[in-house]
Amino acid sequence: MSQISPPSKPVSPPPAPPRVPPLLVVRIANAVVEGLEGMKNKLLPPQAVLLNMTAGGMMTSILVCMAGELGIADHLKDGPRTVEELAQGTGTDAPSLFRVLRALASLGIFAERNDGRFELTPLAEYLRSDVPGSMRPWARYGAAEWQWNLWSALIHTVRNGKTFYENEHQMRFFEWFEKRPDASAIFDGAMSSMSTLVNPAIVAGYDFSGVGSLVDVAGGEGSLLAGILRANPHLKGTLFDQPHVVVHARDVRSPELSGRCEVVGGNFFESVPTGHDAYLLKWIIHDWSDEESLVILRNCRRAMERGKRLLLVEMVLQPGNEPFFGKLMDIAMMLTTGGRERTEAEYRTLYGQAGFSLERVVPTASPFCIVEGIAV
Repeated sequence: MSQISPPSKPVSPPPAPPRVPPLLVVRIANAVVEGLEGMKNKLLPPQAVLLNMTAGGMMTSILVCMAGELGIADHLKDGPRTVEELAQGTGTDAPSLFRVLRALASLGIFAERNDGRFELTPLAEYLRSDVPGSMRPWARYGAAEWQWNLWSALIHTVRNGKTFYENEHQMRFFEWFEKRPDASAIFDGAMSSMSTLVNPAIVAGYDFSGVGSLVDVAGGEGSLLAGILRANPHLKGTLFDQPHVVVHARDVRSPELSGRCEVVGGNFFESVPTGHDAYLLKWIIHDWSDEESLVILRNCRRAMERGKRLLLVEMVLQPGNEPFFGKLMDIAMMLTTGGRERTEAEYRTLYGQAGFSLERVVPTASPFCIVEGIAV
């Protein structure tokens, strides 16, 4: 076991979980950032802009993801360390690690002190494993070799329309993960990491006061449903997912929510629990083709009475050329599951074919919107 010298300062408390800023503040901040980025791109020579796009973003992503995989932030949580101490603790080559840390420090992730030791920055705090809202699982997902292989094969997907997993492994995305529990654990951790960041915006972004009972379809371990129930004491919930998934649901089984939530195992391609006021599917429909999505949505419709609500939490693509994370995530879906991110018009078509009327798209202080439909 590697030896780490005693901390030079008291252990710092973990940072607070991220709070949800008002939607207007988010929109103004995004507009300012996008405006400055657009101005920079207009002032620079086109070649320089292309160089930044092809090299800078890729290198930054690799560096941040590798820092997460190595757990460097965990080794710094008790105070600054020398490169030699960090190399010993992470099983790396000290001179090589120094060059990586220097590059990360230039990005605001870690900082090099005057005495040569490295320390955490506010950004690096969220690469720790032990903090609320940790993004380390997401970084580890990005660092996985099989994840990089996926993107290197994009050209094959563009040429033949098949996913990476179909081209390389002759199976679908979820089939491959069922055969690779190690990779599945990393993927599940990344999804949970994303959820801790996004869930508060969803809870704050929709008025559940008119809903008496809510089913979270494919709700995983129930963190979103638990948040909704805590914020809406009148509400009762049902967590629905595959039996091997819901067995790990802890939040909705807490004493605080006792008697307010039922946990049900099943398969949404077959049926969902019946007779509730609203059905919520967060980041589910984007995993599937239109044909597969319609099977899920029609099963929801069969479980609902006329006038009840369907709530899809998805990244809704906007027309035009404005930058949006969902447009990049759409490429990830094309590569992985064969699903897609969709426009409001595309959701309206799906809703109509499944027996719903799309009523409105509710923005949140995140890239996600809530697409509200009514059973007709």
